[in-house]
Amino acid sequence: MLWNIIYIGGDYLKIKWKLLLICIAIPLMVGGIAGFISRNSMSAFEALNKPPLSPPGWVFPVAWTILYILMGIASYLILTSDAPQKRINKAMKLYVLQLFFNFLWTFWFFNLELYLFAFIWLVALWLLILITILSFSRISKPAAYLMVPYLLWVTFAGYLNLGIALLN
Repeated sequence: MLWNIIYIGGDYLKIKWKLLLICIAIPLMVGGIAGFISRNSMSAFEALNKPPLSPPGWVFPVAWTILYILMGIASYLILTSDAPQKRINKAMKLYVLQLFFNFLWTFWFFNLELYLFAFIWLVALWLLILITILSFSRISKPAAYLMVPYLLWVTFAGYLNLGIALLN
């Protein structure tokens, strides 16, 4: 069927819907669990002094949902590529590691209010995302491109996190 075929990067790919949905669900679940764990910290967050350009609170869940979906699609493209399995495995280990760092940042920042430590952790996360993008780019350029908005958002989050660390 036509709706089961997608054109990406010069190739026609048959969509494996179950795998695609699992790949999207994993980062969404990680983000959902992190949000659930930190939900009681949001009132304290609202009371913090924030740097200029801080968006309203509703922007964060919207942005993260979009980013998690893009990350899931990127991981799907890596898993379904024709690259050597060793290269795919390395890329996916990096992907899982950065997702783990992403999850823990929420805990450090919101639950423990360790703002400076969370910023340092975010720098490590940023580096892991960059390395993941580079690894993905050797397998699938579209997958790497789908991770770029995530890197940009984490860059912005670093600005906000450092600002909060310095102002509070």
